[in-house]
Amino acid sequence: MGSEGRASAGGVRSVWLRSRRTSRSGEPPLTRERIVEAAVALLDEEGIERLTMRRLAERLAIVAPSLYWHVETKDDVIDLAVDAIFGEVPPVAGEPSHWREDACAVLSVWRAALLRHPWAAAVPARRRPTIGPHFLAGMEALQATLVRAGFTGKGLSAATWALYNHVMGSAASETALHITPEERRLGQEQLQGNRDRYPTLAARGYLYDDDWDGSFATGLDYLLDGLQAQLDRAR
Repeated sequence: MGSEGRASAGGVRSVWLRSRRTSRSGEPPLTRERIVEAAVALLDEEGIERLTMRRLAERLAIVAPSLYWHVETKDDVIDLAVDAIFGEVPPVAGEPSHWREDACAVLSVWRAALLRHPWAAAVPARRRPTIGPHFLAGMEALQATLVRAGFTGKGLSAATWALYNHVMGSAASETALHITPEERRLGQEQLQGNRDRYPTLAARGYLYDDDWDGSFATGLDYLLDGLQAQLDRAR
């Protein structure tokens, strides 16, 4: 059954907001943890488009109906898998004067996780909330860092989402863009041929700009500089 058709009664779609079922007598030795481990491996190898409940069951060497005791939909599996990859975010409890370094630590771990698991980079943009315990621990570390720095109210929310969107957008772009050397060459030639319309892109080698690490780090510095300026102005 499709993921939308199996949504729980009452409109609670998130696996994190539904009660977890207990084991049934005589059911196969299957746990949510085993399901998540197999799902992450399958997603890493084949991508999100190839994930189905049937393929996941085959990987676990079980019949598909057994999965539905632990998860109701494919979206449940994806939500669990996404949270699992964010399990490496360390707790941050630094000093207010080190808030930039602490924020960078959280965001860098998030980005590394997304780049190790490229299928996950676009998942947080879906309509379902990202509220698994591992992700929330990272978000707690980020917001606690910003609070220590002095952000409050709407400023705290704006700062949080500016940083979140930077790391998610950077990782999504890096993992989604696939361009061959020949496509770069021909594309840049086309820009040169239309440099009256695109003078800056033609002059700056737009299609050869793929320093993802450098662009992420520099963009993050720009954001943090702007946030620091807001703090300074408020004081």
